[in-house]
Amino acid sequence: MTYHIAVLSGDGIGPEIVAQAQRVLVAVGEKYSLEFELTPALVGGIAYDATGHPLPPETLELCKNSDAVLLGAVGGPKWDNVHPATLRPEVGALLPLRRELGLFANLRPATLFPALASVSSLRADIVGGGLDLLVVRELTGGIYFGKPKGRSEDGQTATDTCVYSRHEIERIAVVGFEAARKRGGNLCSVDKANVLETSRLWREVVVEVSARYPDVALSHMLVDNCAMQLVRNPAQFDVIVTENMFGDILSDEASMLTGSLGMLPSASLGSRETAGGRGTFGLYEPIHGSAPDIAGKGVANPLATILSCALLLRHSLGEEVAAVAIETAVSKVLTEGARTADIAGDGSAPISTTAMGDLVLAALS
Repeated sequence: MTYHIAVLSGDGIGPEIVAQAQRVLVAVGEKYSLEFELTPALVGGIAYDATGHPLPPETLELCKNSDAVLLGAVGGPKWDNVHPATLRPEVGALLPLRRELGLFANLRPATLFPALASVSSLRADIVGGGLDLLVVRELTGGIYFGKPKGRSEDGQTATDTCVYSRHEIERIAVVGFEAARKRGGNLCSVDKANVLETSRLWREVVVEVSARYPDVALSHMLVDNCAMQLVRNPAQFDVIVTENMFGDILSDEASMLTGSLGMLPSASLGSRETAGGRGTFGLYEPIHGSAPDIAGKGVANPLATILSCALLLRHSLGEEVAAVAIETAVSKVLTEGARTADIAGDGSAPISTTAMGDLVLAALS
């Protein structure tokens, strides 16, 4: 069986990190007799420059006909002032991709590899016992998608609307409970129910869904307290489920506990099965941006993108053994002291993007 993967390298460091991830994916395929058809397509600023739109129709069509999508990053200062603003890469590519592909559940695991404890933003006595949490972020609702949205005619007032339906909350809550059931059995639902009506509905629906999961311990936490607790005692968390904007912010905060944004992969999942019926269609990407300030310098950390390939294998292709092989290889490389510039805080000499890819490939063999 051949797995069809759409490869959207995007902007900035995207092509550099995706190139290393593709090498690892091909290598793990050869090791476990998996066949991949990797098809590149334009997305983001580079697509806007070439076609006038950050998400060309042919790119979207390719994604719809694939088993999974591997994405690098989009955007950069070059396109910050594109008019209308709906054609900015972050708005005109990422949001439509999520909406058109039905990607409502964003999984962002934050794992602190023991070898990187010294580069965590927290003291060793706080994270020394390890860190392994998962943020489940609702991805297609909330303030990013709510309407009305825009500016008044005189330009003096701007409006963004936060909207959530019972259905949207229920389906992401199910994802959170299912994830917690497979992990430590603890789910923390994060909201702002003391102020926001959408959060009060959120909490109400999550409580209703919890009745289906008596084996999962449910707790609730206000988002401002959660932001504090993540830096005070992150080990208390197993799975966090939350709405779109809260999840965006909290998962970026959690990433720094692991040493760098360059270490966190993500999976954005929908509800449809892949063509082979072995998993769920999804889009896989590092949580960081395009980092245009270091683009082309060969210093970007490719590990988040490589680890995103592990999530791709696990969630969309059902290839758990191959997924674990990638994660084990990354852990081995870090344990042996390899560091790109963003995680070289312990005094290690940084290596290049390609060199890190080389070492992961060697660890796979």
